[in-house]
Amino acid sequence: MIRDAATFEVFRNAVTGAADEMAITVLRTAHSQIVASSMDFSAALCDARGRVIAQANTCPVHLGSIPDALDAVLTEFGESLAEGDVYVLNDPSLGGMHLPDVFAVAPVFIDGTLLGFAVSVVNHADVGGWAAGSMAVQSTSIFAEGVQIPPSRLVAGGKLNETFLNLILRNVREPELFRGDLESQLAACHTGGAGLRALASRHGVTGFEVLVDELLDYAETLLRTELAEAVPGTYTFLDHIDDDGLGSDPIPFQVRVTLDGDGVEFDFTGSSPQVASALNATASFTRSASYAAVQGLLAGDLPANSGFYRPFRFVIPEGSILDARRPAARGARGLVAYRIIDAVLGALAPVFPDRVPAAGDGGPDSVAIGVTEDNGGSTVLWDILCGAWGARPDRDGVDGISPLGANLANTPVEEIEHSGHVRVDGYGYLPDTGGAGCFRGGLATFRDMTILAPSASVQIRSDRRTHLPYGLAGGAQGTPSANLLDPGPDETLLPAKPHLTMTAGTRHRHVTAGGGGHGDPLTRDPRLVLDDVLDGKVTPEGAARDYRVIVTDSGELDLAATTSAREAARS
Repeated sequence: MIRDAATFEVFRNAVTGAADEMAITVLRTAHSQIVASSMDFSAALCDARGRVIAQANTCPVHLGSIPDALDAVLTEFGESLAEGDVYVLNDPSLGGMHLPDVFAVAPVFIDGTLLGFAVSVVNHADVGGWAAGSMAVQSTSIFAEGVQIPPSRLVAGGKLNETFLNLILRNVREPELFRGDLESQLAACHTGGAGLRALASRHGVTGFEVLVDELLDYAETLLRTELAEAVPGTYTFLDHIDDDGLGSDPIPFQVRVTLDGDGVEFDFTGSSPQVASALNATASFTRSASYAAVQGLLAGDLPANSGFYRPFRFVIPEGSILDARRPAARGARGLVAYRIIDAVLGALAPVFPDRVPAAGDGGPDSVAIGVTEDNGGSTVLWDILCGAWGARPDRDGVDGISPLGANLANTPVEEIEHSGHVRVDGYGYLPDTGGAGCFRGGLATFRDMTILAPSASVQIRSDRRTHLPYGLAGGAQGTPSANLLDPGPDETLLPAKPHLTMTAGTRHRHVTAGGGGHGDPLTRDPRLVLDDVLDGKVTPEGAARDYRVIVTDSGELDLAATTSAREAARS
């Protein structure tokens, strides 16, 4: 029970602020574009029992995995934790998610007493393996994906184990980038540790522990209050990833969401067995995506901590794509999270019809470009491209934004071009790509680039080519993603998940999927359709086809013709 509301509120904001300071530290000190610009990282603070007490405003699908990573560290080193230590891991079978995501865990002491842990997770630009970027969909074993790090002591009593670090650096394509990003993680852990110690000094260790308990109870209470609005029952949804990148059939994601007096159960029975390619996830990652879906759906002030996790129960079949067995490849498992989120939200749409949006682009697409330099060194470029949200129950989808669960940013053009290996020729939105509805889905984003290096390996991870983003409440589906080689009259449509070599002068266009629509398109205000036409988001032809709204050649709304066209369409 909270005895002092003012003290509690100050503590709640202070501990969240300390976690955000960790994230700011990474953002300001990281070296690679995927971390410093696209912000593919996370940070959190935990108590001495390993419970998450605060998470930074970073990548949600990382953060529910932190308890598993911390458990792995405590299992290996629980009896020998010492001040000044930092532990690292990335092995998906030992607390990790996929190899590029490296966890750094620093125990925090005050006057010899273990207070908690500062944890950072960074998606490194490359950790070795056969393909630049270490996330090739075509990998069929984790042994092909890069260096595997079990829970290991990287820093002992403040002293860095240079031998261990050099072994890792020898196995990655850009060792200076890796070292720089890892050092940013260590700096973030130092920042988080200072924040925890400051709070313990202010409230005392016992007072700190009491406030942590109250904070976790508070998060659980808020969540249960939100869930109490839902009608109890079981709700199902089926969604798909198009294929595994190796020619498979569509990959099903089946979820049964049960709301009852005990909380929420997610049963993923019926989802695909683990696949041959690198689209496999861990159970911790599956839980993370489910948490992210619910948190995004409900009130924005729900603290994301271990108290928030308490009302959830999971049935995740072992050996499935959601909990694959070693030595399954995991590098491209990001698509799994986005499809879980879409499936969970699809199941909950009848429960919260005024909150659930239509499906978005299906996850940020990625284009990894690897170039071998004349001196034998390597350059790895990451083009992260976010598309659109689906339409919401009360407004249009958002264009050019990261999907729920990722919180990433599109890679700046200048950073892609900086190496001199790639030129960006075009970047923007495509009209008529948002799913039609009373509220329109967000537009597809495209990027055109030309390879300037003599030779470059290119790995593309995208989806929603054949299984389009769904619409809701009568809204239309979104539009498909595309990869076009040498776009123009003689263009070639590439698969959604190709790996290929491109030579100098080769041009490539990547298009994300457009978001689904919400509500009957014939009920959309014609003036909003006209605004979209004038803004270049919808063509006059698209307005007539999808909304039965007639816009004249002079850019004016023909209301009489629109009314007639809509009446004819309804009949």
